Amino acid sequence: MKKDVYTYKIGENLYINLTNRCSNRCTFCVRNGKETYEGYPLWLKGEEPTAEQVTEEIGDPEKYREIVFCGFGEPTYRLAEMLEICAYVHQNGGKTRLNTNGHGNLINGRDIAPLLKGNLDGVNISLNAPTREGYDEICRPLLPNAYEALIGFARSCKRNGVNAWFSVVDVIGGEEVEKCRKIADGVGIPLRVREYIP
Repeated sequence: MKKDVYTYKIGENLYINLTNRCSNRCTFCVRNGKETYEGYPLWLKGEEPTAEQVTEEIGDPEKYREIVFCGFGEPTYRLAEMLEICAYVHQNGGKTRLNTNGHGNLINGRDIAPLLKGNLDGVNISLNAPTREGYDEICRPLLPNAYEALIGFARSCKRNGVNAWFSVVDVIGGEEVEKCRKIADGVGIPLRVREYIP
């Protein structure tokens, strides 16, 4: 059996694939109906990796522009391991980023934003819709009050001095993007619009 992929390189970044678990079932997710992304078989068939297994694969983090927590699942399910890897990366001169659906507080049952300060150089929170109804339709969350929780997580990141921003995919349309921009302005963090990758 082929070894599971815990790290994968795209461009100048190294991405960390910690889990298959996710609290959303997004209609646009790159993993819908497939086990690979950009040629990498990211669906973990064995056990989730330990922090040590990941840091061994990273090696010298200065070889990469960023070490990004973004795989086939939501990285904050593996909060302890993620923070351990962040410590290794920073101790060795690297930079870290988290791509998240913003449900980390719900998943962990506490406000995790204070733990992220100093450990993550950037936190990209997927907003995806300007209303709860729109979010529930697009992202199909498995946890209650998921939309409110992601807004609360963003506010806590702002309050705790974490460098965070919202992101949306361009396919939601210009009007929806502008509504999302108002939400971002209300929280006090930037909005970044990214290209949809099918």
